[in-house]
Amino acid sequence: MAVGGFRLSKLERQGAILRLVRERGLSTQDEVADSLRTEGYDAVQTTVSRDIAQLGLVKVRNTEGRLVYAQPTDNDIARRDDLAAALRRWALQLTPSGNLLVITTPSGYASALAQAIDETRHPDVAGTIAGDNTIFVAAREGHTGAALSQDFTQHLEGDSE
Repeated sequence: MAVGGFRLSKLERQGAILRLVRERGLSTQDEVADSLRTEGYDAVQTTVSRDIAQLGLVKVRNTEGRLVYAQPTDNDIARRDDLAAALRRWALQLTPSGNLLVITTPSGYASALAQAIDETRHPDVAGTIAGDNTIFVAAREGHTGAALSQDFTQHLEGDSE
């Protein structure tokens, strides 16, 4: 990203994201990218998505009841770490379909992974149904299985630029 013709470092960009999230109550990646652009940052959505994941931002309900990004608490970090470990251990394939994300696991592990997803209390997940080796993850209204897949894939890939 560039500001005034100069390349913005990852640390500076992520610092700007943290400040904007605190100040503006942003609830989508597009809102974060638009806010960065409004301040003169050349914001690319895929980079913003990675930054949000790397910063560990979580969604919480603000005083108006709207889900907005916030810095994670220690409990949020522990739950996300547990989810990342469970996904890396048991998820074989993520397949989005409409408002569902279908996750396949080795035989006998779907229930354990579904429980890890449920315990994370992911704000975009309405619930899970697990069989022996398949999980249906239902996205909340207004969200898609593809968005869940992207979020869960970031856990699988770990930290990257």
